[in-house]
Amino acid sequence: MSVLVGRPAPDFTAAAVLGSGEIVDSFTLSDAIKGKPAVVFFYPLDFTFVCPSELIAFDKRYAEFQKRGVEVIGVSIDSQFSHNAWRNTAINDGGIGQVKYTLVADTKHEICQAYDVEHPDAGVAFRGSFLIDAEGVVRHQVVNDLPLGRNVDEMLRMVDALAFHEEHGEVCPAGWQEGDKGMNASPDGVAAYLSENSDKL
Repeated sequence: MSVLVGRPAPDFTAAAVLGSGEIVDSFTLSDAIKGKPAVVFFYPLDFTFVCPSELIAFDKRYAEFQKRGVEVIGVSIDSQFSHNAWRNTAINDGGIGQVKYTLVADTKHEICQAYDVEHPDAGVAFRGSFLIDAEGVVRHQVVNDLPLGRNVDEMLRMVDALAFHEEHGEVCPAGWQEGDKGMNASPDGVAAYLSENSDKL
């Protein structure tokens, strides 16, 4: 499996359902994010089991991503019509409701292959999540196997960590949370940080 961190995020154009509910034939990643950071996440299939919990979790935190200027885009191999039907199915009936972010239809499997998250046997995407910076470069990725739901709060933490690093130039040590101190990336910086914070690690 490829590691895309440090590389340009593969661009793509495909049909999609927008957060407004509009179905479009040509959604292009680079046009949609236009110099903004983004989270692109893959999930196996609509109308399945772990997937709705993840998509609802992203939706419940969508305002937090938007507050940080981050676009959220979901991708699976289902059609835009399946996405639309799932959005129009009530949560209590196994649907996801009117999620506020875009769902992309990767019916040709080209996108999950470009991001190297296609399951070799099942023919669906693993639960891959990619944080893309404003320059279009992947800065964080995590890929879960099919039974293992992802932690959306961890992605928000990564968004905050990247923003902190870009603003202050310092690096973010283990378990860093918004409001914590960063670390100067030097031997003296490491020593200073550990002398004050090693008991918290």
